[in-house]
Amino acid sequence: MFKHIKNDILGGITAAVVALPLALAFGVASGAGAQAGIYGAIILGFFAALFGGTPTQISGPTGPMTVITAAAIVAFQNDLSSVMMVIFLSGVIQISFGVFGIGKWIRFIPYPVISGFMSGIGVIIIVLQINPFLGVDGFGSVIQTLIEVPNTLHLANKDSLIIAYMTLIIMFFTPKMITKIIPSALIALIVMTVFTIYYGFDTKVIGEIPTSLPEFILPFNFDILKISDILMYALTLALLGTIDTLLTSLVADSMTKTKHRPNKELIGQGIGNALCSFVGGIPGAGATMRTVINIKSGGVTNISGMTHSIMLLLTVVFFAKYASQVPLAVLSGILIKVGVDIIDYRFFKIMKVIHKNDLLIMITVLLLTVFVDLIMAVGAGITFAAISAIYKISKQTKIQTIRAFKNSPFDIDIDNYEIRILKIDGAFFFGSAMLLEQRIKKVLKAKHIIIDCRNIPFLDISAIITLEETINLLRDYKIGVSLVVKERDRRRFVKVEDSEHFKSVNIYKNMDLAINEIQKEKLNISE
Repeated sequence: MFKHIKNDILGGITAAVVALPLALAFGVASGAGAQAGIYGAIILGFFAALFGGTPTQISGPTGPMTVITAAAIVAFQNDLSSVMMVIFLSGVIQISFGVFGIGKWIRFIPYPVISGFMSGIGVIIIVLQINPFLGVDGFGSVIQTLIEVPNTLHLANKDSLIIAYMTLIIMFFTPKMITKIIPSALIALIVMTVFTIYYGFDTKVIGEIPTSLPEFILPFNFDILKISDILMYALTLALLGTIDTLLTSLVADSMTKTKHRPNKELIGQGIGNALCSFVGGIPGAGATMRTVINIKSGGVTNISGMTHSIMLLLTVVFFAKYASQVPLAVLSGILIKVGVDIIDYRFFKIMKVIHKNDLLIMITVLLLTVFVDLIMAVGAGITFAAISAIYKISKQTKIQTIRAFKNSPFDIDIDNYEIRILKIDGAFFFGSAMLLEQRIKKVLKAKHIIIDCRNIPFLDISAIITLEETINLLRDYKIGVSLVVKERDRRRFVKVEDSEHFKSVNIYKNMDLAINEIQKEKLNISE
């Protein structure tokens, strides 16, 4: 762990410099003020790193979390306790997610979704840095930034352009032998800041940073009548923070070739967000951009995340006047390089040979991430991927209609006592249950139907209900019904039904028993 201490410190310092203006901006955007943003980044960043399960993760205020926090502040105007209670409960909910193992579900997100999300984040970073690169005030919207490009170009600051271009040159062309010792982002930050000050370039800088320590707040003094609204906002924050964080953890895994511990990460995030409420800080999540910068700058262990928080605190208390001189054009150059690096080029290289559904999912997630919303993009991607997977699995399920022949060992007279066997092979669930409904309509002239369920590896409640309705339909047509099922499935049938169809139908362990009983019944009838 300690052999990486130098790289961790350098990574944490670089991430802190990039996180500083973002934390201030998110604080202002939330309506809680710049100081709320900076202390949210300090508290969450430290405790999420200390207790979390993604060693290289840098946590702090993020866009989606800021939007919900701003909505809560508007909903609870002049009621700081209620807002802080929302933040506190969101942390508690995240802790519960970790304790109950919700975090492992993120591993089921398909690669096209992750790829689209990563590439979308990269595009967002690049687009949102266009204005700072040109020395013009930026917009929080990708669409607005793109629409305003013609006007922005007319307002471009030549000094900012020079500084930003020089920063990009350092970021892209610094030899690897040097970046192994000092990250290119840190070189660009120091060199270009000194260069700007020395030559008196006229460009926008980070600006004044709050230096006072926060007041201690008790979030529990809230109006109990508002608890339903508080819980709604808290749950929304917790869900957003969970998705945001674990997706960033997957990005970190992809870059470092490691595996994070999702449930531990959620516990760490929950502790950090809950503690933010005691200092008036806004909540956050694992921040993709800052995490990537940390990794690219050499961060390896959780010391980098804690260093990032300590550096933010030291900057606020002792070095605010120096950090305030960092040009925004330098940060834009650093971030554009990060955006370029985070785009998933591997997917684009193989897109000609992958299934069209996977390509559609990736492109959909990318476009939604860039132009709509990060969380909606992931939700839509998962939904599309799940529907695609369900369709593919349901296509693999086969239902065969088999006639019991006259020359079979059971010697059943087909003409007078026709039997049909419906054999189900494959997963039988809500996606494939309709196949039984379609097939059963073609055998309604049979005297007796045996439904063979022995080759069903998976059975859900929708399929059981479909079987129950099928039995009811066959009885309406005066058709005898037998089931051949595994013992475990027989118990499930009997437990979940509400009309006792399964209790009254003949259920057998194998086909021989089923046909023998039908033969006996036929003989009894003929006698």
